[in-house]
Amino acid sequence: MRRIAALGLGVALAVGISGGTAAVAHANPGGNGFADWWTELGLPGPAPDVALPPGLLPPPAPQTPGAPHVPGPVAPAPFTSAGINPAAGELVGVAQPVIINFPAPISDRAAAERAISVTSAPPVSGRFIWFSNSQVRWRPHEFWPAHAQVSVVAGPSRSNFRTGDATISVADDVTKTITVTRNGQVVRTMPVSFGKDRTPTPNGTYIIGERHRHMVMDSSTYGVPVDSPDGYRIDVEYATRMSNSGIFVHAAPWSLQHQGVRNVSAGCLNVSTDDARWFYENTRKGDPVIVRNTIGGRLNGWDGLGDWML
Repeated sequence: MRRIAALGLGVALAVGISGGTAAVAHANPGGNGFADWWTELGLPGPAPDVALPPGLLPPPAPQTPGAPHVPGPVAPAPFTSAGINPAAGELVGVAQPVIINFPAPISDRAAAERAISVTSAPPVSGRFIWFSNSQVRWRPHEFWPAHAQVSVVAGPSRSNFRTGDATISVADDVTKTITVTRNGQVVRTMPVSFGKDRTPTPNGTYIIGERHRHMVMDSSTYGVPVDSPDGYRIDVEYATRMSNSGIFVHAAPWSLQHQGVRNVSAGCLNVSTDDARWFYENTRKGDPVIVRNTIGGRLNGWDGLGDWML
């Protein structure tokens, strides 16, 4: 069993077991969200954005079509190793950022950036975003191309990964539907119920994270008794995480009559069991979900799966 961060806004995962077994989740619409999570883990708070300096990355060398770029030389690293996500060989969605974790806090961020190279075929431009002195992320200015080959060098550490199809979901509160396109073609449209007025779903571009075949969502994990008016303990199927603040696409057969009509959830995207199963099976880590036209304000970019809001 492992502890999963529980943040504010919507239904947040408290305890989980991956690999298709049960997990416990909770909503925390009154919490402080991402900032509380950093405090709980004893990490420094989010850092200001650091733009990618012009000319930081060497120009890509000529490549055979379809072959990954070979990263050019980088500067000496002010770190001994780095953990790189995505891992070598992973297949991810087109919104997936490169996440680099350092074994110790970095005092010279500019030097660390000079020791990092991100290259791809086809080539893209991007930028660094420091989440703490121990973690920096890099994402392209626009979504990765579908079927791109990406190479990352961070000092002595390396990773090569690929993007899959451009699977993009748009959840619109005007139509109360989720429309999923794959490489520009609509492949699924599903009715949805967003967060109710007390717990609205924020607008923005989310990134698909982990998924759970079964979950238990329990309001008591954040202090709301199960028997209170806003309390619940619900078994949920086909839960696909789209924010670290606890928003999931999941099966909600109890709200089937509301889906496509009105918003009744605690912040999650409630869909039918058939649609939730399809979404669970046909999206992957790094796929974007764009939520728009809700009354929920704006997704916190420091959520951990909200990089495209920064």
